[in-house]
Amino acid sequence: MAKIDALSYIVAESTDVSKWKQFGEQVLGVATAEAPEGGLYLKMDERRYRIAVIKGKEDRYHASGWEVADQASFNETVAALKKAGVEVKTASEAERQARSVQELAVFSDPSGNRHELSWGYTTDFARFVSPIGVEGFVTGDCGVGHTVLPAVEFDKTWALFRDVLGFGLSDIFRHKFTPDPNEPVKRLYFTHCDNPRHHSLALFEMAMPSGCVHIMIEVPSMDEVGRAYDRMQKQGVKLMATLGRHVNDRMTSFYMNTPSNFALEYGYGGLMLDWDKHQAFESTAVSLWGHDFSVGFQA
Repeated sequence: MAKIDALSYIVAESTDVSKWKQFGEQVLGVATAEAPEGGLYLKMDERRYRIAVIKGKEDRYHASGWEVADQASFNETVAALKKAGVEVKTASEAERQARSVQELAVFSDPSGNRHELSWGYTTDFARFVSPIGVEGFVTGDCGVGHTVLPAVEFDKTWALFRDVLGFGLSDIFRHKFTPDPNEPVKRLYFTHCDNPRHHSLALFEMAMPSGCVHIMIEVPSMDEVGRAYDRMQKQGVKLMATLGRHVNDRMTSFYMNTPSNFALEYGYGGLMLDWDKHQAFESTAVSLWGHDFSVGFQA
């Protein structure tokens, strides 16, 4: 079985990259830099970027970037995917250089989500300096944060991540939008890779036109969450869920819309776990308090 270390980056597609520059600098508090072919890098730590924005025909989520430790692990993971019948393509040289890695492979899961696999990131280790004074982000070996992806082919998609890529189950939630007994229950699995973050990937059993339910980035203090909430309001960004604290990873956060039409969770205090001591569970509530998602459906 292969072993994924972390969600190293995410890639968003945008029809107007300048909107991501404004959103990144003035709301998220990240540093930005030009990327190849009119794209944009959003820098959150010593790496060149953690969010890459590419110029495209749609405003949507493009890809999840997973990293492994070295070339041997990369080759082993590619071989495991191919053995499982997954088509794996070598990325173009331009894509590899744009992602700033030694090698880059691309594959899709059974639900059609695009994933990028890499090893050996390239960076000058320039320190992160926020243009508006954000103290930093919780990244490092735990990656950029987490992503929640649509998984219409739920069983097949979960089997790929569990049996081929080595992800473990953190917890389960079963969701219904209405009290109608005829509405199908939609599964939501929170899963972890080889680092202590409570989850790096969650799979939601429904379609999502934007290609992603949400991504999460984490800051080291509650004050940074509050300041971001103020900036969101000042910049006129749409609120997708009110401030609250989750029952599973204990993250205190709020959600807002991104220029690529998927939500971003901005949070503090997420659990870091010893997986040898963790017991997976099913929660029957999303949050201990707060997190009113109905605001995201309001005009």
